[in-house]
Amino acid sequence: MEQTKILAAVAVVALVPATVVGQTAPPRTPWGAPDLRGVWSHGTATPLERPERYGDRAQLTDAEIAEVDAAQQSAEGVGARRVVWWERSLSDGRTSMIVDPPDGRIPYSAAGRARRAARPGQTTEGPEGRSPQERCISYGIPRLGGPYSQNVHIAQTPDHVLLLHEMVHEFRVIPLDGRPHVPDHVRQWLGDSRGRWEGDTLVVETTNFRDDQWFQGLSQGGMRLVERFTRLDAETVHYAVTYEDPELWTQPWTAEILMPPTEGAMFEFACHEGNTGIAATLEIARGEEAAEAASR
Repeated sequence: MEQTKILAAVAVVALVPATVVGQTAPPRTPWGAPDLRGVWSHGTATPLERPERYGDRAQLTDAEIAEVDAAQQSAEGVGARRVVWWERSLSDGRTSMIVDPPDGRIPYSAAGRARRAARPGQTTEGPEGRSPQERCISYGIPRLGGPYSQNVHIAQTPDHVLLLHEMVHEFRVIPLDGRPHVPDHVRQWLGDSRGRWEGDTLVVETTNFRDDQWFQGLSQGGMRLVERFTRLDAETVHYAVTYEDPELWTQPWTAEILMPPTEGAMFEFACHEGNTGIAATLEIARGEEAAEAASR
């Protein structure tokens, strides 16, 4: 039943122009703004890009949806790990989160593809050679799906919106008062965000990412993100994000998801408390090096 509701909502969003969606009557805050407050899930089994096997199809068949959902909940092979501690999000019926371009694929430029291919891989020489995510520094934005901790707590005041992302426990405090972005030399892991209301949609523009923050193997240093949050009804926030960087992509591109409310409270994500992943990775690497040296 819940999946049927999600598929119906996806169909409505896909068919109804944004201007019409914005004319609905969402819940309101005491000061009259659309009410986005609550804890919402961005989990989904839908991939960001459309797999080539689906061609130009935007929707899965019922049989394909059942196949995806069965794989998500499987206790066999790699799926066994999901059953134990991964959040097992289900398909929303689409072949990709990307809705523009229509082919559901990221429109890399030649330079973007070259930079992605040339990015050095992770090393085991020291913690600096691991990713910001693995080091519990930052998981980056936007949040589209994910293996676990797929929640975002949205809070509002008349002049600010606060987003607390569960993964890595990252905050975004977004002013709505029209202030300019910080100077270009001020760079932050989650960028510098400024929000405004366009009808019933919260529009958030983010720039000034650090060069060492990454998305899909590319530096976010030159990226501009435009996110749109629209409360459709009591059970749904429609989220869309448009990526812009003329050096990396041939055109701006957009991904969308529907976020249902999360059942229960969102707990602290204490990444470094008892986190032994980095130490184990480096210790294993040293052990492998010692074993190789001894065999010579």
